[in-house]
Parts: sequence; C-alpha cells; structure tokens
Amino acid sequence: MTTEPVPGLDPVIHAQARLRVTATLAALAPDDQITFRRLRELLDMTAGNLSTHLRKLEDAGYVQIAKAFSRRTPVTRIALTAPGRAAFERYTTSLQSLFTPPHIHGDPVRGSARSGATP
Repeated sequence: MTTEPVPGLDPVIHAQARLRVTATLAALAPDDQITFRRLRELLDMTAGNLSTHLRKLEDAGYVQIAKAFSRRTPVTRIALTAPGRAAFERYTTSLQSLFTPPHIHGDPVRGSARSGATP
C-alpha cells in the first residue's frame, strides 16, 4: 500500500526535523533571526544534523544564513525568508484542512441536506 502525498504539504518542510526548524523560525518576528547555537540548543539537534536540514531549507529559499564575527568568534545567524514564511503558512493551512470535515450536501456532519424533520 502506497500513500500519495497530500496536496499542499511541502516536502521540503514536511520532514520532521525541517518542520521543527521552520516552526521555530516562524515563531520569530519577520525581521528577526536566531543564532545557530541557540537554534541547535532549542531543538536539541546535533550541529551536523541541523546544518544538513538548514542547507535543504536554504536551497529552497526558505531560510537565509548569515555568517559574521562577534569579538573574533564566528557567529551564524538564521532567519526565515518571506518565501519561507509563506510556504510555512501554506503548509499549516493544508495540514489544518486535513482535520476539517468536508461539507457534503449541506450538512457537514450527516452529509445530506436537512428536510425540516427532526431525526
């Protein structure tokens, strides 16, 4: 039995580790960023694992990674890009739609239009 991908669930975001990264970054203000070290601590991920998932998100244009120095110490800052934020919003909307019962023939619960008679 194979399962088909759910429309709207972006495969770049859908992987568990990348979903955790994206959700954490989405919680920041749109122009805010977080250091690699802090993100790694929050998510309890290894540096190598986090780097791998950030690279995939960066390749998709969903995160921006900036490297700089602070008092001669390298600091990597990560931010969710506008396209990344939009993709995450589409993803969460699609995910929520999976839990919303469809409205069929007027009555979302019974699946048929009411005739006026009480059941």
